[in-house]
Amino acid sequence: GSGSADPQSSKREWKPLEDRSCTDIPWLLLFILFCIGMGFICGFSVATGAAARLVSGYDSYGNICGQKNAKLEGIPYSGMDHTQRKYVFFLDPCNLDLINRKIKSVALCVAACPRQELKTLSDVQKFAETNGSALCSYNLKPSEYTTSSKSSVLCPKLPVPASAPIPFFHRCAPVNISCYAKFAEALITFVSDNSVLHRLISGVMTSKEIILGLCLLSLVLSMILMVIIRYISRVLVWILTILVILGSLGGTGVLWWLYAKQKRSPKETVIPEQLQIAEDNLRALLIYAISATVFTVILFLIMLVMRKRVALTIALFHVAGKVFIHLPLLVFQPFWTFFALVLFWAYWIMTLLFLGTTGSAVQNEQGFVEFRISGPLQYMWWYHVVGLIWISEFILACQQMTVAGAVVTYYFTRDKRNLPFTPILASVNRLIRYHLGTVAKGSFIITLVKIPRMILMYIHSQLKGKENACARCILKSCICCLWCLEKCLNYLNQNAYTATAINSTNFCTSAKDAFVILVENALRVAAINTVGDFMLFLGKVLIVCSTGLAGIMLLNYQQDYTVWVLPLIIVCLFAFLVAHCFLSIYEMVVDVLFLCFAIDTKYNDGSPGREFYMDKVLMEFVENSRKAMKEAGKGGVADARELKPMASGASSA
Repeated sequence: GSGSADPQSSKREWKPLEDRSCTDIPWLLLFILFCIGMGFICGFSVATGAAARLVSGYDSYGNICGQKNAKLEGIPYSGMDHTQRKYVFFLDPCNLDLINRKIKSVALCVAACPRQELKTLSDVQKFAETNGSALCSYNLKPSEYTTSSKSSVLCPKLPVPASAPIPFFHRCAPVNISCYAKFAEALITFVSDNSVLHRLISGVMTSKEIILGLCLLSLVLSMILMVIIRYISRVLVWILTILVILGSLGGTGVLWWLYAKQKRSPKETVIPEQLQIAEDNLRALLIYAISATVFTVILFLIMLVMRKRVALTIALFHVAGKVFIHLPLLVFQPFWTFFALVLFWAYWIMTLLFLGTTGSAVQNEQGFVEFRISGPLQYMWWYHVVGLIWISEFILACQQMTVAGAVVTYYFTRDKRNLPFTPILASVNRLIRYHLGTVAKGSFIITLVKIPRMILMYIHSQLKGKENACARCILKSCICCLWCLEKCLNYLNQNAYTATAINSTNFCTSAKDAFVILVENALRVAAINTVGDFMLFLGKVLIVCSTGLAGIMLLNYQQDYTVWVLPLIIVCLFAFLVAHCFLSIYEMVVDVLFLCFAIDTKYNDGSPGREFYMDKVLMEFVENSRKAMKEAGKGGVADARELKPMASGASSA
């Protein structure tokens, strides 16, 4: 097993949890300098007045609403006193310019937003006289609204929709959903029939209580599955397999039954407005039923191929269940990571909004004011985007290192009574004291791969329909290769963090050591790790299918006739996201245990002085593998090949 290892890696003995030293300090300093640059961007945008323009808003002449303004040279109507006018009002709020990311409309500062629809200029005039809020341009008096020939240009587009100020941002936003549908129509290019889009949005709004309830159900199911994993991990693989088989069969049968039932229902009693919705739901049921049938067949074929290897996963799953019993705080790790990501994303979006309103006042072709950054500072956008990717990857890498450190401490502590009181907090402490540089370097490598892929995806979207077939094929191939490289590096990084947690080496050394171990145990990676990931994927499928089936039953029998395709998609996506957040921790624990197990079998053989660190269940697994090697001629060539690396790895240690 160790004959193919790197000579230096073989000579250097692994010393789990012994020597601790800071790793990759230059990368930590580089990351700190990068974060200081991110802070400079935020400070610059706030210091240049962008915060006031973002929060209070400004009109098309550069005046900030709610305060007295200074005169801008060469720009009419600037320098106005808007102390009493605290809200931004757009003459045509639904006219969105997607390319330049702004509303193509004249903006004014007004004293109040129209809470009711204004159908005529007389209504606009009456609103101005009653509330003291002029909705037409500053050079037109309220008494001239109905008499001036310029009213059609200087006054808002009729009818003026009812609007309400956005909390904290003082913009008058339309409250009618039809206006937002126009935004969606501009963003969604695959919908050619506007009536379909309106029905989809109506279905979401009508079913919002059901959507919230189903999202809560997916959260509860995920937590229940985590509890099940902790206490019945030995039979979890078989339970998941049986449940997924029954669930896929039952779900497919229910879908075909609902389709047949709805197809037989009389259409004469349905009014014409509801007939189209009923036909859309029937078509959606047919698509769901066919998709479920295809999925069930594929699932059966995969399970048929992998049925002999399922037993190899049970030992690691059993130990992983014990890890969660000894380290219960692991269950809450996704919450802390998600909370940290949300805080950073909120900061990033806020700074992005600041950048959108910073810079010097410039008059555009229409004579209105825009704020633009000139010189080298205009490239702060790119720096800010790179920061989004790198820091997000850094937060996710911190989670991986924390989990790896806690699981490594559990595995290589022979007497579990000597475990730290809170291994998770001890792992966080080691991460902060020794390994932040390693995490910064690993996350930067992922960023280097992710940025080119995102640039290529952006170029592909911009050239859609314009490039020839050869260029399109090359572009998609590059995107696919970069995606595969990113996934491979993610897997290698996670194992490098585990190696760092074991030996406290720098990132490159840890990645090399982890790679050597993985290559030596390639068959075990395929047989154990992949099957384990597949079983956890079945758990995600089970949660999504259960939530989706409950959604179909609830949405199908609600009183209102609404298109529930979009609500169901939203619920299933949320259910998969929640299940992934929870089960990815379990998947991470299994991966860390696998690398620890491979290292343990390589350098120890159970003899005095070289005792195994592993759990008794894994020891039984090793002994059974050795016995199977002796009976390889009887058990078949395929099984012998699969068990050979394990036996040789243990015997050669």
